[in-house]
Amino acid sequence: MSGEDNKEQTAGQYGYDLIRNDILRTILGGEHDRLLYWVGKKVARDNPLESVEELISFFQRAEWGQLQRLKEKRSEYIFELTGDWMGRKDRRCYQLEAGFLAETFEVWHEVTTAVTYTQKRNSTIFTVHFDRNDTVNVSD
Repeated sequence: MSGEDNKEQTAGQYGYDLIRNDILRTILGGEHDRLLYWVGKKVARDNPLESVEELISFFQRAEWGQLQRLKEKRSEYIFELTGDWMGRKDRRCYQLEAGFLAETFEVWHEVTTAVTYTQKRNSTIFTVHFDRNDTVNVSD
């Protein structure tokens, strides 16, 4: 990260990005993205939510960005995530958020759920995919 980029960030955001983008990549190496997905699922199990509104609020509290539901279909939801850091050489992998969404929706719908994402210039689009034929037992 260049010094100019650092000036644009708040101290808290800089520290968060340093841990997330540099330190975790160093520690986790080639497994970084895959492990963040599973960590996101664990975070969702530890922070159960009841509604899409609570989900949106959680993303704000966690400082993961502004989450907005774009579309809802029988077997798919589409969300857009925006944040001040996006569009400025954003190197962030969004597997943590994808895993969190996957686990949350899997619990809500009790079917196998996976989340993919696409990075745009100033946002990230998450697609939550349901397999309605593959039920899961989510009881503790």
